[in-house]
Amino acid sequence: MSFPKNSLLTEHFRETRRQVRGLVLKIWGGGFLLVLIGFALAWFYIQPAPPRTIVIATGVEEGAYFDFASSYADYLREQGVVLELRTTAGSLENYRLLQTDPEVNLAVVQGGSAPDAIRRAGNIEALASLYFEPVWVFYRGDETLADLRELSDMRIAVGLAGSGTESIARLLLEENGIDQAGAKVVHAGGADAARQLLQGQVDAAVFVMSPQADIIRQLIGSPGIRLLDFGRHAAYAHRHPFLTSVTLKRGVIDLQRDYPSKDVHLIAPAANLVATAELHDALIPLLLRAASETHRRDGSLLQHGRLPSTEFIEFPLNGSAQRYFENGPPFLQKYLPFWIASAVDRGKILLLPAITLLFPLLRVAPPLYRWRIRSRIYRWYEILRGIESDLRAPEDAEVLQKHAETLATMEGELDDVRSVPLAYMQEFYNLRLHVEFVERRLKRVVESEDFG
Repeated sequence: MSFPKNSLLTEHFRETRRQVRGLVLKIWGGGFLLVLIGFALAWFYIQPAPPRTIVIATGVEEGAYFDFASSYADYLREQGVVLELRTTAGSLENYRLLQTDPEVNLAVVQGGSAPDAIRRAGNIEALASLYFEPVWVFYRGDETLADLRELSDMRIAVGLAGSGTESIARLLLEENGIDQAGAKVVHAGGADAARQLLQGQVDAAVFVMSPQADIIRQLIGSPGIRLLDFGRHAAYAHRHPFLTSVTLKRGVIDLQRDYPSKDVHLIAPAANLVATAELHDALIPLLLRAASETHRRDGSLLQHGRLPSTEFIEFPLNGSAQRYFENGPPFLQKYLPFWIASAVDRGKILLLPAITLLFPLLRVAPPLYRWRIRSRIYRWYEILRGIESDLRAPEDAEVLQKHAETLATMEGELDDVRSVPLAYMQEFYNLRLHVEFVERRLKRVVESEDFG
């Protein structure tokens, strides 16, 4: 509702505006202050944005861990995340870096290779088991062996010192009563161990690697080199939860040469993807998607779609990883680029305190609006009440004349009003009727023969 600039009621409306403004500042100002405090608290507790670069400890550059991590890096690069590969001697060094190097918070490790001190530390979580890595025991000779105990008194290459291969080789040999007093343990691994076996410098060699590894394919085609069949494979899997029994089917490695010439039983730990608790949760689904695409595309001869999974892990499973395997990737990451999905996901947490605090403020707005409109009408009634009061005991003709002029002015101003909301037209017309009522009453008093 609008009035002329020099209206009789201008000062009344100015006072009304001051009151409304003060009320708004008290209610809305305090509310917005609460919202700001809520944002500050949410920002303090919310996880920061994911880093653009993460570092993964892999293993030797010619190994499977490095190759697979390179595939992860290619996938993550498409999502705007840099995965930096840190080459190491193997699983034990990977664990050491997770504990001592703040830059490294992700690693591929061999199942069952974690030292007791690492398990007790409690700051490492499992993300997934990736693929099976069979324990291959190749030996020289013409006899067919089916038990590790038959390797006693041999020179055995058990892998590089500090590697996961050495860790599991020592465990298996000690459980079978083979120690330094009998067999001669040689710290050689990978291509070096294969070379020494082929040249007769060692009698047996232990490898933990994928069936597709070049070293495995090199040794299976070499004359005089045989593969140990683990006759008690089920017992190993039963004694050690991180191991599983796998069967290398006849001819699966090389159909042309029919290798192996019969089914061979092996035991296999699973390569695990592990992380420190400091790894940002938003990156975990992204890493698991990279791992899933890489290893399902890899088509292992042993896993048949079982991995990656949450089986064969030796650390507590990360909460984000568990949700990924139960429900799939987060909804936003399915349809949006990673960084947009991450920003929206973090932003919705900040919206919670705002919505919670603004909702009651929005409920206050309609009553404030109604009060503002009606207060303008009530100001007119305040003037009418003052005039009517004077009519009860009229004493001064000059005062009544001024009241008559005031009522005439009010009628003129009401005629000029154009912007009354429809919801308040009843109050507006009631006001006009009451102005006319007071005007008639004033006229009767003035014309009364008792006045004067």
